[in-house]
Amino acid sequence: MRIPRLIVHEYLQGLGVPGLAGAAMLVLALVYGLAGLMPHWQSLQQLSQQTLDARDYLARVEEGSVAAPVVPQRQLDDFRSKLPAQPQATVAIDKIYALAAKERITLARGEYALGIDPKTHLARYQILLPVRGSYPQLRRFLHALLGQLPAVVVEDVEFQRKKIADTDLTGRIRLTLYLSRS
Repeated sequence: MRIPRLIVHEYLQGLGVPGLAGAAMLVLALVYGLAGLMPHWQSLQQLSQQTLDARDYLARVEEGSVAAPVVPQRQLDDFRSKLPAQPQATVAIDKIYALAAKERITLARGEYALGIDPKTHLARYQILLPVRGSYPQLRRFLHALLGQLPAVVVEDVEFQRKKIADTDLTGRIRLTLYLSRS
C-alpha cells in the first residue's frame, strides 16, 4: 500500500514546526537509546552469563569433578619444596662432578660462593667451574646437568680452543644452584 505524497505533505503541514521538532527529538532519543545504551545492555548480559558460568564451575569444584585452581603462593611453595635443602648442597655438587666424570670431562678446582637471593629469599650457591673436554662431551654434560638437577641454572658458558687442530676445549661454566633454606 502506497501513501500518496500529497497526503504526507498535508499531514506534515498540519503538525507545524513544533510537531516536526518533536518528531525529530523522538527519533534522536530512539537512536541514542539504541546506540548509547545497547553496548551497556550487552555487557550486562555478558556479566550475567559469566556469573552463571562461575556458579557452575564452583559447583563442579565443590563436588570434586574439577580440580580447584592453583593459587600462585601454593605454586611457589610447591616449587620451593622441590628444591634441595641448603644442607644437601654437597650432594648436588657431588652429582655435578659425577656427571662430569661420566662424560670424561676434566673439572679443575672451582670457585664457590654461598649467598641469599634478596628477591626470592632462597639460598644460592654460585659455582664457577673451569672445564676441559671435547665439544660433544661438554654439550652432553650440560644437557645431563640441566636434566638431572633442575635447581641448577647455567648462567654463563665460555669455551675456547688453543689451536684450530685441537679437539679439546678449555673454558669456564658459571652455574647457580638454588637451595631452599629449610
